[in-house]
Amino acid sequence: MIGFSDLDLVALAFVAASWVGYHYAVELGPHAGKSLNMRMNLRRARWIRESLLRENRIVDTQVMNGLQNGTAFFASTSMIAIGGTLALLQSAERVVAIFADLPLNSAPTRTVWEIKVIGLAMIFGYAFFKFAWAYRLFNYCVILIGALPPARGHDEREAERAIHETVEMNVAAGRHFNRGQRAFFFALAYMGWFLGPLSFIFFTAAVLVAMYRRQFASDAARVFRYPEGA
Repeated sequence: MIGFSDLDLVALAFVAASWVGYHYAVELGPHAGKSLNMRMNLRRARWIRESLLRENRIVDTQVMNGLQNGTAFFASTSMIAIGGTLALLQSAERVVAIFADLPLNSAPTRTVWEIKVIGLAMIFGYAFFKFAWAYRLFNYCVILIGALPPARGHDEREAERAIHETVEMNVAAGRHFNRGQRAFFFALAYMGWFLGPLSFIFFTAAVLVAMYRRQFASDAARVFRYPEGA
């Protein structure tokens, strides 16, 4: 298949299965509620409920500004990564010649190299769209925080509706941000493909283990584990 071996296709299938499987594990699976992302979603809800009790919500807007700035940084980084990746297409012949001199099993052809580079650019493009949408959703969340009813004398039904809207918007923004970061991590794994399919599989497995550990067994995840009865 256009210069790709059967092992290349196996590696691609392994990466696709890893990405989908990790998405299921941290967002949809039976243990997803124990992931760091899901536990932080509960804290997002607590934050919004606490903000309703504050007369002055400057601190809440400052927190939102921090979230927006972080998201904007990653969106900009994605664009830089896309530009840098596409620039590699202009030096395809030199890169192929360099790989031919390396002690690898087989040097890639120019077509194979260009397809791999375009694939990497597509991953960064996906990440950009996720970060850009997350930034927009955080912007909406700022508006919803500004629309929260006053701390005193508000209608309870109106307040609950406003809290629900703000929490859901905040959680959605965080979800898209997390998916953008996930694409960044898998982009690192993807770079192993330039060294060969076995490196691709190894890099993907290493990234998968690291991400899974951060969600379920890292120091940050253990912050939310309390003794029984505490």
